[in-house]
Amino acid sequence: MTDTGAGDGRIVVGVSGSLGSLAALHHAVAEARRTDAEVLAVLCWTPPGEELGYRRSVCPPVVGAGRDAAVTRLRQALDEAFAGRHAGARLRCQAVRGETAHTLLRCADRPGDVLVLGAGRERGCLSRLIRPSVTAYCVRHAACPVLTVPRPPLQRDLEALERGYGLRDLVAGN
Repeated sequence: MTDTGAGDGRIVVGVSGSLGSLAALHHAVAEARRTDAEVLAVLCWTPPGEELGYRRSVCPPVVGAGRDAAVTRLRQALDEAFAGRHAGARLRCQAVRGETAHTLLRCADRPGDVLVLGAGRERGCLSRLIRPSVTAYCVRHAACPVLTVPRPPLQRDLEALERGYGLRDLVAGN
């Protein structure tokens, strides 16, 4: 990333609360400190049953509850990322209603913006067909630079344990 100077753009970062998104948030804040840019942390949400289900049966209290849950999740993610302390950079946060990939691209729409995303979980072919990768979609369709932050080692270890690999090493104490 180049030093764009203050006010030339923002660093937009997708936040979900996952380890990968928290790593992306830390990277975005570190870059913002270096370049004096503003960080816009975005948590995307949809009503229960997704947008199509909501359109079939409109219920404003459900939308309000979904928005409140998203704001709570965003606050929790920020608390986990920074242990309740100041991030050390200009940080704005938004819970935005909409499908994740399209919403992030709409948020990173200014000249000079950079979109920062955490690399997602390793997934199989069927999973990718059912739910395409947000990161891959954003890399292909963004009008701004997209920076993907690798999965943290802890996330890789946890995924290996979930698949059953590494369990022997964990039990053996290695």
